[in-house]
Amino acid sequence: MNRLGKKANETLIEMALSADDDIAILTKFKPSQSEGEECNGPETISTSGSEIPSSSEQSGRKYNLFLKRRLRIDKRHQSKDSIFFRDGVRRIDFVLSYVDDLNKEWEKKLERRKEFESNLQKAGLELETEDKKESEDGKIFFVKIHAPWEVLITYAEVLNIKVPIRENDIPPMVENPLDCVLFPFRLPEKVMHPEPDYFTAPFSKDKQELYLINDESTFFSPSMRNRIVNYILTRCPYGTEEGKKKFGIKRLLNNGTYTAAYPLHDCQYWKKASDPNCDSERYTLYMEWARFLRFYKEQPLDLIRKYYGEKIGIYFAWLGFYTEMLFLAAVVGLICFLYGLFTMDENMSSKEICDPAIGGEIIMCPLCDRDCEYWRLNTTCESSQYSHLFDNVATLFFAIFMGIWVTLFLEFWKRRQARLKYEWDLVDFEEEQQQLQLRPEYEAKCTQKKRNPVTQEMEPYLPLTSQAVRFCISGATVLFWVSLIIASMIAVIVYRLAVYAAFASLMENTQTLQPISGLLTPQLATSVTASCLNFVIIMILNFFYERIAIWITDMEIPRTHMEYENRLTMKMFLFQFVNYYSSCFYVAFFKGKFVGYPGAYTYMFNRWRNEECDPAGCLIELTTQLTIVMAGKQIWGNIQEAIVPWICNWWGRRKARNNPENLYSRWEQDHDLQTFGALGLFYEYLEMVIQFGFITLFVASFPLAPLLALMNNILEIRVDSWKLTTQYRRPVAAKAHSIGVWQEILNGMAILSVVTNAFIVAFTSDMIPRLVYYYAYSENEDSPMSGYINNSLSVFLISDFPERNEPNENPENFVVCRYRDYRYPPEHERKYLHSMQFWHILAAKLAFIIIMEHVVFIVKFFVAWMIPDVPADVKAKIKREKYLTQKILHEYELEKLKERLCQGDKRATEKEFIATEGRMELSRAM
Repeated sequence: MNRLGKKANETLIEMALSADDDIAILTKFKPSQSEGEECNGPETISTSGSEIPSSSEQSGRKYNLFLKRRLRIDKRHQSKDSIFFRDGVRRIDFVLSYVDDLNKEWEKKLERRKEFESNLQKAGLELETEDKKESEDGKIFFVKIHAPWEVLITYAEVLNIKVPIRENDIPPMVENPLDCVLFPFRLPEKVMHPEPDYFTAPFSKDKQELYLINDESTFFSPSMRNRIVNYILTRCPYGTEEGKKKFGIKRLLNNGTYTAAYPLHDCQYWKKASDPNCDSERYTLYMEWARFLRFYKEQPLDLIRKYYGEKIGIYFAWLGFYTEMLFLAAVVGLICFLYGLFTMDENMSSKEICDPAIGGEIIMCPLCDRDCEYWRLNTTCESSQYSHLFDNVATLFFAIFMGIWVTLFLEFWKRRQARLKYEWDLVDFEEEQQQLQLRPEYEAKCTQKKRNPVTQEMEPYLPLTSQAVRFCISGATVLFWVSLIIASMIAVIVYRLAVYAAFASLMENTQTLQPISGLLTPQLATSVTASCLNFVIIMILNFFYERIAIWITDMEIPRTHMEYENRLTMKMFLFQFVNYYSSCFYVAFFKGKFVGYPGAYTYMFNRWRNEECDPAGCLIELTTQLTIVMAGKQIWGNIQEAIVPWICNWWGRRKARNNPENLYSRWEQDHDLQTFGALGLFYEYLEMVIQFGFITLFVASFPLAPLLALMNNILEIRVDSWKLTTQYRRPVAAKAHSIGVWQEILNGMAILSVVTNAFIVAFTSDMIPRLVYYYAYSENEDSPMSGYINNSLSVFLISDFPERNEPNENPENFVVCRYRDYRYPPEHERKYLHSMQFWHILAAKLAFIIIMEHVVFIVKFFVAWMIPDVPADVKAKIKREKYLTQKILHEYELEKLKERLCQGDKRATEKEFIATEGRMELSRAM
């Protein structure tokens, strides 16, 4: 059966055509109208009447008045949520909007629109224009686009879209024994699986009888339809300017010819559509997925994929899986934190610091030159107690656990991704198949052409010299901005050094701060304010660099969409990595490590004395820094993602509230929503990957980081789903079989996290010095850790202070002061040089790093080897589906040959028949 009739013979598109051929085809594909079908006459008249004044104004006004009344009557009979043309039959697959502004470029824009819309019609699309008088503000024209069956099947073959050929007969998986426990978290079956499971095959116009085509109007889902129309829109020409061929809706949007281009939502999100032909999937998504009260429910991934496409579906699948895995890390991290909380009173170090007879008698050297005074160690009692929450033996266990957890997360995600690839018909989908198509911008900007060695066809290319120049400019720009981040971090360090003395003096002389002086030490006050300042700088630099990164990536003119996304991803991630993590790296690995000692301090720029760690260690400051930056980023991100779009939409819709419901159409409602751009998912991935870095790279200093991330992600899933369903226009559907280059970034961060956590435990925490003291230097068998604080502080003779460092006042006439280091005392022949204990501790730290890294890496690689990337049942299903698909196709070809033999077709020889049967037998054997 031929479903195309005469139109099938007019199809000119072939799968292997080059970009230029695609454009030529778009102009040659001419639709034929069936008898009695309306030719969109009124729409053409309406558009032309609004933009070109009529020669007879009186007759024109009468006709326009008649047309306006007729359209309003039609609208009264049309539902507010109608997604069809005025005839109520043809579905609206895409909408273009523009404003009739009478400026100096008005005629040029008019010509572009006429040419573009004419070429769209030549490509087979059907258009219907809504006059500006019918719009809510009386200024906007809407061009509705419908893709008829002939266009859909033509481009379904071009895009290699898979369609059903037979219902899946593979038995479902064995029921999970925990289903009864997980029942409260489940969604209804109709929501989770909105469509039956089918065996699928790539669409071919010549084999339409093979596919399960029950209804041509619903055979291709709305997401497939808008994807096909978008493919045509991005390649449709609209004329020649400055000697160059111009094409693509993106250029027309950039130059203001059109103001928006978007597919329609199928209904309002808060109620079902009145049209029985509408599935109201948006309403279902809102009720079952996008409300925060459903936070404990699973996500309807199949419905998300059906409505938004595979690319958005795979993002929410990854985010949901990441959140599920965070639950285990959050529980273990909470247990480690509670261990530190319950053992706080047993910590010998904080006991000695708080003891007036020990910590109260230890006089510490001033923390800054001249203005700072001598101070007693017990003034840091509270901060040393809180430091134990994160600096205890559980820290080591948690660091090792997180190294293994990261591997489990990545390996199990590969298995989950493989299952989704099978369920969503992406097994044979190669990203190159889709993404290796040239970007329209590349085709437009590259005027030179060369022959492709594979296809032997001429295609545009960018000369090597031009590429080199562009990459040099791009690299220099990225290097400049990374240097700017490092400069800003140095500025924050200078701030820390400059204001510490001011905080110390303020807290010493202000009576109102005395009650909290034990908790809010000058070190902590400096750290908190510096962290807040650093966060503000991070946000400001992010704002500017995002635009710079897009600009330099556009300047490089990447050849394909995949290249464009990968280059932008690497630029943005490199910047964000340095921007967000540089301050944490400073506190973890540099602060307090290059201080010197009293009388021989080291200075930055020979002016500011380097910072010292608190006597309880730098770990509590790293925790403070991490908490402020991580929590601040999550709060700011949710404000940007949820509140800002809501305010913008509320402001845009404020006038439409008083309009009658039947006059505020579906395309106008969607026009007033925000745009989910091509980089919308990019920013979502970037946000989550940066968070992933916080909970892996520095997790040894903050076991509660996974818990904060878990709570944020539970909210993030619902915020993302809410804004996508209610605040944004429907995105154009796109295919993707994985999370792309983000997988490699996560793998790299997983490996780096093992190294950073080993260094944090060794050099930032006090665990290794305590263990060395416990096993090698302790003299009290009953209480091995007693005396540790006194042992970890060296002695300095105050009279050895040079004039630059000596405090202005010494009212109690102290003779010696203590400082945090392992050096010989003044009376020793090697005074102030590193003692043997320092070298023992350093050796122990290096040995610990090597041992921990090797143990964790061995376990990681063993776990990765043990867990196959593709589950065994999925492999079996893939093989079964391939076998059945081949069998069905071979049987179909055999039947065709039999028909030709019966009809006496000379071309269908007996040898061809035998060869086809032999191929079927071979397929069965395989």
